[in-house]
Amino acid sequence: MYRGINFAPFCRRGTLNSEEAKKSLDFMIDKTGADFVIFAPNGLQETAHSEEICYTSEGTCSDEELVDIIRYAKSKGMTVGVKPTVNCRNGSWRAYVSFFEEDVVCEPKWGNWFASYTDFQTHYARIAQKEACDLFIAGCEMVMSEHREKEWRQVIASVREVYDGIVTYNTDKYQEHNVKWWDCLDMITSSGYYPTGKWEEELNRIESVVKKYDKPFLFAETGCMSRRGSAGVPNDWSLQGDLDLQEQTEWYEEMFSACQKRSWIRGFGLWDWPAYIVSEKKAVRDSGYWFMNKPAQEVICHYYEKEIW
Repeated sequence: MYRGINFAPFCRRGTLNSEEAKKSLDFMIDKTGADFVIFAPNGLQETAHSEEICYTSEGTCSDEELVDIIRYAKSKGMTVGVKPTVNCRNGSWRAYVSFFEEDVVCEPKWGNWFASYTDFQTHYARIAQKEACDLFIAGCEMVMSEHREKEWRQVIASVREVYDGIVTYNTDKYQEHNVKWWDCLDMITSSGYYPTGKWEEELNRIESVVKKYDKPFLFAETGCMSRRGSAGVPNDWSLQGDLDLQEQTEWYEEMFSACQKRSWIRGFGLWDWPAYIVSEKKAVRDSGYWFMNKPAQEVICHYYEKEIW
């Protein structure tokens, strides 16, 4: 069972190798019972239609600090996953990365983008191999690229050339049945941002995919903001609303309650945990996704420490 949390995703250079980050990781382990952590180094492209992905700028943690925090997490007995994730500098969501289906002169092309994406993924796969990481997640929520089955199979094959652990890919919510290349992966993985009242329906749909491919399943992301209305659209980070700690707490209770009935669910990577400790006084005034020192933390700890699966 992966009792996991996404730690300081997409953080800038200099974040992960600080003593503050290590103290926050210790605090996370102590307060949630998590034994699995996902690190998500940032790959930046200018727009959703840019061909080049950069992972060497100040906007991405350095290899040295990523290795440092991986080693620290493993010294604490944690299972470690690495999930290199594309983001766009102009704020476009990665799911919209797309190009013309057929090459056109002077226009950006799928082939060039996939070449850059493969370089991005294999760079971190080599680090994951060297540091004996337990899980490699070859990207996240690249929805409008997922129909390019041939290219994705080549990406996964390239990752396997340099990494011999468990390999998966994190599709987005509602997309689990649309990915046609789960057979080349070791696990089916998605982002579980499902609305309150809909969990049973969505889990039934996902279960049919799990049975078809006969693979274990992981929610590599799942979460809800402590903001009024978020439980109805937990994927909408732009939602405006008042602080509502109870809504976040109740969403987590419903999510865990629904998931514990499904033996094929092998775990979670909850979204998310910051690289610094926030006091309870400040935490209960925050309406974002993280749950440090919020009431939802107690729900998470209950389900993670009781080992009910």
